[in-house]
Amino acid sequence: MDWNIKANNTLREKVYHAALDPGPALYVLPRKGYNKKYAIFSTRFGSIDNKFWVTGNGDELIAVPDGVAHFLEHKLFDDEGGNAFDQFAKFGASSNAFTGFTSTTYLFSCTDFFPESFELLLNFVQSPYFTQESVAKEQGIIQQEIRMYEDNPEWRVFFNLLEALYREHPVKNDIAGSVESISKITEKILYKCYHTFYHPANMAIFVTGDVSPEEILKQVSKNIAGRSVSPARDVKRVYPEEGRAVKQKKVIQELSVSQPIFNMGFKATYSFLDGKALLFKELASELLLEMIFGRSEELYTKLYEDGLLDEHFSAGFTAETTYGYTLLGGRTKDPEKLMEKIWEGIDKVKKEGLEQESFIRHKRTMRGDFLRSFNSLEFIANNYLAYRFRGIDFFDVLDVLEEITIADLEKILHEHLQEDLHAVSIVTPFQD
Repeated sequence: MDWNIKANNTLREKVYHAALDPGPALYVLPRKGYNKKYAIFSTRFGSIDNKFWVTGNGDELIAVPDGVAHFLEHKLFDDEGGNAFDQFAKFGASSNAFTGFTSTTYLFSCTDFFPESFELLLNFVQSPYFTQESVAKEQGIIQQEIRMYEDNPEWRVFFNLLEALYREHPVKNDIAGSVESISKITEKILYKCYHTFYHPANMAIFVTGDVSPEEILKQVSKNIAGRSVSPARDVKRVYPEEGRAVKQKKVIQELSVSQPIFNMGFKATYSFLDGKALLFKELASELLLEMIFGRSEELYTKLYEDGLLDEHFSAGFTAETTYGYTLLGGRTKDPEKLMEKIWEGIDKVKKEGLEQESFIRHKRTMRGDFLRSFNSLEFIANNYLAYRFRGIDFFDVLDVLEEITIADLEKILHEHLQEDLHAVSIVTPFQD
């Protein structure tokens, strides 16, 4: 099989891509001289994928309880022989997994016994084993986890904000689901979602470190060839019409915290975006936020000196194909005053305009940060597939960043940072 090789001279990196039949897509980025090797196995199935049509399933819309993707992540580590975590440990490998809104990823890193650990990753992700008893046991574990997160202030301030921003889109729901939704999950539902979304055609593998692309391809091809895989069926994910309006402007919750936690969000208005258009939106929005709220800017310095924020304050833009939002905030002694000053800062920039010198400086900084991040194998692997699932080539980041003009940022400033698109979430200490 021939490799499709994507090289980037600026990054001085080369990714080998093989389109396996029936899948998964395989990507290898060799790093000579690195001791650590890192591999991930991902599927485009996340917490928001709870309603879908499947070709050949008649006209029935399949709707599953919230939390199935996360539940599957937990259960795949278990098989008849025990637990995959324990098997990775025998090879001295560190393993983990995480479920997001749009995908689920299984991973490991190691210095020795890479082929053995990689085979284990390939096998357990493709070998579901669910029973009524094991599902019931896992329900109790995850429900306990959900109750624990109900008291986690950072978790609550974030999801309270999403619940305020979104009326219909399932991004407003907790990734793990609710105690009630978890109780409705059965082994039949798990197998239905597994066979729908864990088909090799919907999955991808990324390997990086001091590895041989040919050896990786040989191992994956042999593993896949030994399996009976039914033909892939078209899956259409169904998301509700969201609309422009936010659900509510402000939500406040009391929890055990030493000082208030403040999150402010702005809802993006597109209903679907992918590829370079989505990458452009993400990078331009991030650049704009740095120009307004960056640590080298006057607004951040003033708010810091006034004690309205600390070094943990952050501002960022999340860009997914069916939703997007700006999120900014952190801990503060006075949430209302901080919100007032943020609006003053935004209004000042709208009135005075963006400065060319600041634009050039922040664009240069973003470029440098991106280049430095390639020192991390985890950053490369996790982001490469996350971008691929959105139709984006991760190597295009620097080229697209270069295309952004200050006029593009002015447009986002006036269209996105609008009063009717914003919501605020605050977690405060218990009142006496």
